[in-house]
Amino acid sequence: MRKILLILLTAFFFRPVCSLAQPFADEIQKFRNDDKVSPPVAGSILFVGSSSFRKWTDVQQYFPGYPIINRGFGGSTFPDLIYYAGDIIIPYHPKQVVIYCGDNDLASSDAITADSVLQRFTVLFGIIRRALPGEPILFVSIKPSPSRAQLKEKMEQANLLIKTYLSVQTNTAFADVYHAMLNPDGSMMKEIYEEDQLHMNAKGYAIWKKVITPYLLK
Repeated sequence: MRKILLILLTAFFFRPVCSLAQPFADEIQKFRNDDKVSPPVAGSILFVGSSSFRKWTDVQQYFPGYPIINRGFGGSTFPDLIYYAGDIIIPYHPKQVVIYCGDNDLASSDAITADSVLQRFTVLFGIIRRALPGEPILFVSIKPSPSRAQLKEKMEQANLLIKTYLSVQTNTAFADVYHAMLNPDGSMMKEIYEEDQLHMNAKGYAIWKKVITPYLLK
């Protein structure tokens, strides 16, 4: 009981005061309703994060043989994942948690730095670790996006900080999709994105499949 209270208090106090209206509440409620109608398979791999996962509606087809629960929602940030961890992460008791988040954090305000993203990630990491000790966690690196080219340096720094942090943690991995989505000269592959040059098309997700597959647990 003490552990559960600590998790809930951490999530509550980390939530920005301006977010008391609970963004994405409708999406989270839909997940709850879906779970009642069709309970997720025990021991699945949980994909959780922002719209790059939310828009990956056919993710199961990319990873046959790996039972996947996709809980990507809205344009979420780390504080959103922290706030809803008790709804869309912990209850599933997955055999692995795959996280994609961070680029919306950086895009939300000039005041958000790579260090800010690392701090937010470590809070989420701690919540998962306390509730699900030893849970294998895979972080998918922040991806480059032509529409957010001005954030390139911050994204690279945040990726490096998170990768370094995970390198000294147990049962963790870092999937570097960032560099896999660049041309040999370091420029961004514009053809792998939708018209908004932010979200990926099938070509982009094919790259993610190639990078992520070796890290998934059978």
